[in-house]
Amino acid sequence: MPKREVDLVVISDIHLGTYGCHAKELLSYLKSIKPKKIVLNGDIIDIWQFSKSYWPESHMKVLRRLMKFVSEGVPVYYLTGNHDEMLRKFADLKIGSFRLQNKLVLNLDGNKAWIFHGDVFDITMQNSKWLAKLGAVGYDSLILLNSFANWCLTSMGKEKMSFSKRIKARFKDAVKFINDFEHTASDLAIDKGYKYVVCGHIHQPEMREIVTANGKVLYLNSGDWVESLTALEYHQGEWSIYKYQPSGFLDLQPEIEDMLDSQDLEAMLDIKVLFSQFKSGAA
Repeated sequence: MPKREVDLVVISDIHLGTYGCHAKELLSYLKSIKPKKIVLNGDIIDIWQFSKSYWPESHMKVLRRLMKFVSEGVPVYYLTGNHDEMLRKFADLKIGSFRLQNKLVLNLDGNKAWIFHGDVFDITMQNSKWLAKLGAVGYDSLILLNSFANWCLTSMGKEKMSFSKRIKARFKDAVKFINDFEHTASDLAIDKGYKYVVCGHIHQPEMREIVTANGKVLYLNSGDWVESLTALEYHQGEWSIYKYQPSGFLDLQPEIEDMLDSQDLEAMLDIKVLFSQFKSGAA
């Protein structure tokens, strides 16, 4: 099957290293595209919840696939989020076509796109980081419970359900937070004269024009790879939200490059040791 060409792909909130991460699905998506640029918009590796006891091969394969893009000369921008904020001390790192940054402005066909994770707008993150970390553990536990519930539902021939989405929809404060987040990002983008503002963080895929008294902007959110399984794609002047559908992929056999690169990459990039050091250094 030929790979689909895309001018720009934006992915966020993968949360590698957690039980809720859908690494296999993301890997299938990454293998299906031929992007000219990739933006990893924060919370790619969940350093907050990282544990030596949980780093599946599928998570490592996602990193290998991203590094393969770098080796092919595809510009890959890693923008830091709150779950991988420990990487912010290394901002402006450049290795080949790889860039580690906190935010990014891209020129897309003459229009500027302002891209950043979005945790800067989260009051809980700014004032009660311990509470945010506790919430992250609770969220991961909820995802585990949700996975078991969905297994039971599908076994009975019923549709899957999302606990977290139901909770967000039910509580007015959650809905208000999302709306405030979107409008705050859009107001700032309009003030700065950007055509597009692209965020992650809230795990809510979105693409809509927001109009204020000062102007208008296209607000975009890439969603996540925990529940939504979405990405943003920009191609030939148009934005779209990609939604993973299992039926759109053939069963992919392990590729030769995965088998050849595996041992060498594990030796160069011992994730378990590396991020344990990050965590101990930040303690």
